[in-house]
Amino acid sequence: MRELPRKLSSDELAGLFEGRTRFVERLADESDPLARARTLVHELPDEEKREVLDAHPAIGQSRGLSSHSAAEQGQDADPEVLSELARLNAAYEERHGFRFVVFVNRRPKSEILEVLRTRIDNRTDVELETALDELVAIACDRWSRT
Repeated sequence: MRELPRKLSSDELAGLFEGRTRFVERLADESDPLARARTLVHELPDEEKREVLDAHPAIGQSRGLSSHSAAEQGQDADPEVLSELARLNAAYEERHGFRFVVFVNRRPKSEILEVLRTRIDNRTDVELETALDELVAIACDRWSRT
């Protein structure tokens, strides 16, 4: 496993976090950005929390995926699962006001569907913090695999 970096550029961090957000720009100034991400992400104003979550593609999305997301989400393309993911992703975003983010960790989409069904009913404040933890776990895993 690759060690956490001591310094990363905005571009490198944008690749790990799916976009160049204000959060990524702040992390680029940190001496240990991925370790700092674990706490900094929870200190952000709500608007910036939503911004960093919404930079991620929706689970089951097939277009415009980064190479990281495409590899993580795999090729599991059961039309019924994809249709249900699209429906639940939309319901989740309507309920919570931000994108559903989960550390897929190469699990099949059918398994992620069950996670989404469970998390959709969480309180929004709890779900926001859960999604942010998942986001940082994704970035750390991506770093360890590069």
